[in-house]
Amino acid sequence: MAQATKIITTALAGLTSRQREVLVSRFGLEKGEGETLAKIGERMDITRERVRQIENAAIELAKANIVANGDIVRVLDAVKKHITSSGGVMERENAVEFASTLAPELTANRLDFLSEASGTFALHKDDDDYHPFYFVTNQDLKAALAFVNDWTKYLKTKKQKVFSESYDIHLASFVKDAGANRAIADAYLGISKRIARNSYGDTGLREWPEISPSTIRDKIYLVLKKKGEALHFVDIAKHINGAKFDDHKALVATVHNELIKDTRFSLVGRGIYGLTEHGYETGTAREAIANILKKGPLQAEEVVSRVSDKHFFRENTILINLQNKNFFERTQDGKYRVRES
Repeated sequence: MAQATKIITTALAGLTSRQREVLVSRFGLEKGEGETLAKIGERMDITRERVRQIENAAIELAKANIVANGDIVRVLDAVKKHITSSGGVMERENAVEFASTLAPELTANRLDFLSEASGTFALHKDDDDYHPFYFVTNQDLKAALAFVNDWTKYLKTKKQKVFSESYDIHLASFVKDAGANRAIADAYLGISKRIARNSYGDTGLREWPEISPSTIRDKIYLVLKKKGEALHFVDIAKHINGAKFDDHKALVATVHNELIKDTRFSLVGRGIYGLTEHGYETGTAREAIANILKKGPLQAEEVVSRVSDKHFFRENTILINLQNKNFFERTQDGKYRVRES
């Protein structure tokens, strides 16, 4: 089994001390953190452009060392084959994990260096939309980015369906219609930051507040939607903090204030709130009874049952309000209706 330290030593053999210093610093081969051209130039008292020239010349020498060493070539070819098996692209973390089984202590920085020096495969650096990943050919890169873009566009038009039904079902259908391979599709999507998963295991676009809730209102909404029931504002705060959406702690007072401001949330009992989209309604017990009876007379137990579906009033509270003869009256068959003015 090849050793990563020996591989790097072999790759750097024959370089001048300055060339070696530039490559070690640039790729973080020893300290683990790569440095900018400007920082290296400042330390070496040379221009940024001069550092680039030294780097380019050193890379060429390192490449000659790499291609002349059978052990290094075998390791890189095996990693390349592994990346190719997943459609020609692979998240750097996964590729490094595989590479380290072939050469212990072959870190991400070291593999980045070997990749660039040998040209066996290439690195797409970390950016706003993608995790760092390796790709074998430009055609593989284009195919992966195109698939991610197409899937992203699909998700934007199917948000409610995907979130309320099943991300995996929709993805399976999309992959089938595209004539793609599911394993390769997963590898493509694995490099994307635009696809994310929330604390409840739901997958979707990172931009969706249901996936990456950033405000207290978004977090309240997601908690109530996932729980599917009305909750006291103190419990809502507890659920938000328990879900650990981020490092910000939800204060009970802040949660209560946001519940009051947003029409998506209905006060259905003392301090208890539910989502209006779940059928919960804000109002007094009398108003709730009136809304129910507008659809037709009902027995007292039916009124209690239907009001309780949307509100958290005590049964006795509902019955006392139902007996208010200024607003409701009892019919001959024992049902109740709204008193006509």
